[in-house]
Amino acid sequence: MNVFQRLVDHFGSQTKAAERLGVDQSTVSGWVLEKHGMSAVTALRAEAETNELFKAVELCPALHRAAKPAA
Repeated sequence: MNVFQRLVDHFGSQTKAAERLGVDQSTVSGWVLEKHGMSAVTALRAEAETNELFKAVELCPALHRAAKPAA
């Protein structure tokens, strides 16, 4: 089970997850099916909506890369 399916399970359904995160249900489906990733803004919202149960960097790995200082 990928992190997005776990997120959906947390909210109860794809529709409920979409409503809480301000996206379309089809967007949530795309995450679960690994057709595309989650935006940084939505990942940060998911982190806040789940009281940090799901970390933004886990949902959007680009945030991890952005947090590292350039060498």
